[in-house]
Amino acid sequence: MGTLYLIATPIGNLEDISARALRLLKEVQYIAAEDTRQTRKLLSHFDIHTPLTSYHEHSQEGKVNFILEKLATGDVGLVSDAGTPGLNDPGYDLVRAALDAGHKVSPIPGACAPVAALVVSGLPTDAFIFLGYLPRKSSERRRVLQESAGLPYTLVFLETPHRLLAALEEMHAILGNRQAALARELTKLYEEIFRGTLEEARQHFSQQAPRGEFTLVIAGSQPQDDEWDKARITLAISRGIEAGLAPSKLAGKIAAESGWPRRDIYQLLTEIQNSGELEE
Repeated sequence: MGTLYLIATPIGNLEDISARALRLLKEVQYIAAEDTRQTRKLLSHFDIHTPLTSYHEHSQEGKVNFILEKLATGDVGLVSDAGTPGLNDPGYDLVRAALDAGHKVSPIPGACAPVAALVVSGLPTDAFIFLGYLPRKSSERRRVLQESAGLPYTLVFLETPHRLLAALEEMHAILGNRQAALARELTKLYEEIFRGTLEEARQHFSQQAPRGEFTLVIAGSQPQDDEWDKARITLAISRGIEAGLAPSKLAGKIAAESGWPRRDIYQLLTEIQNSGELEE
């Protein structure tokens, strides 16, 4: 019975691959790759000539059976486009099938973009939740963010460059103006890690076109300061309205100062405006 090795590959800098990963890529009888074109480039660089077979999200059951047949006679390595296979990619199904068939599954640790971004973010790392890519549709994206709004853990997301600004706007609206770190091109020549509030991040990438895949690390929900109870929020809203601040700007300002979700403040602000009841 062969072993299925989950072999982490570099997310950018080729020097990040481990000696053990290189040895196993040479020794396994087959490599199952998410994108054989990308993996061929990696293997060519290290002069590795192990046969490749594709395994991706569109692979049919027949491909799983093919890999299981190879495992019956020897070891197989599973790699993703970059980073650790099985994390936010189709590797899970193959891992489950291999385990169900009685094969050993062994991790070969290495580069992992979500963990790399988390540890350099400057945000708490003792408890975090990885939520993968946000949904493409705005309604579904907002649902995921609303479900995450009250979690006390650091939030880690993946996002594409063309959806980044929309995601930041909805995060700001639903989560409030939290501290965040946005990492792109990790370990590559043009690595960038932006740290600041969600609003500052939106402004930054509005002026500088987003490029490359992003890992977003967002501060978790913080316990509300006892002093910032509903009465204090209401008073702050009243004073802000009297000062002539626009509702959206006022809600964002109070959210940043109080730690309350911006959507809750905006809802209370709307209720106060509609009722005409302002604190004196």
